[in-house]
Amino acid sequence: MEKVRDIVGLYLNPPDRAIVLCGDEKSQVQALHRTQPILPLAPGVPTREPHDYERHGVSLFAAMDVASGVTISSCYRRHLHQEFLCFLNGIDANLPRGLEVHLVMDNYGTHKVTKLRTWLARHPRYHVHFTPTSGSWLKLVERLFAEVTERCVQRGSYTAIRSLEKAMLDYLDERNKNPKPFVWTANRDLVLGKVARLSKRISDSGQ
Repeated sequence: MEKVRDIVGLYLNPPDRAIVLCGDEKSQVQALHRTQPILPLAPGVPTREPHDYERHGVSLFAAMDVASGVTISSCYRRHLHQEFLCFLNGIDANLPRGLEVHLVMDNYGTHKVTKLRTWLARHPRYHVHFTPTSGSWLKLVERLFAEVTERCVQRGSYTAIRSLEKAMLDYLDERNKNPKPFVWTANRDLVLGKVARLSKRISDSGQ
């Protein structure tokens, strides 16, 4: 419960002279290289897609400024702590000096390795806020990933991983020209009340 209060509090009332980032990795984004193009719509006929395709996968790393909606993003072929550290270095290079950084992220294993703790110790302006277990709904960046999937992946056909990477990064670069933040509207007590009621129902159903 305390983690929920902490993160929702950051969204609704961020600290002064600080930036709140919500970061995550969308791992192994699967884009299909269809052997035939998507068949066009016709009256009374839904869009039809061929069933034979080749898979290409890449991991998209993104950190979204909760206040502005601006995103720092990179693509990597792997999804290990080394890539996450590279991504953090890229974030740090893009942020103004003199600001504290509050980073919201989940409890994935790459986020808790010793080398990451060492990096954070060397960058004391960073303050990490972990979401609770099964709390991915608290990460506003997930809404961005859903947008990228809809706009770039679902109807795309890519002959190479590099083409998929370029499509996603180009989309996010274009979005940054006119960014729109995802506004959190529910207050902490409302969220916690819903969580408590859900927990009670689960507990009662198990009796």
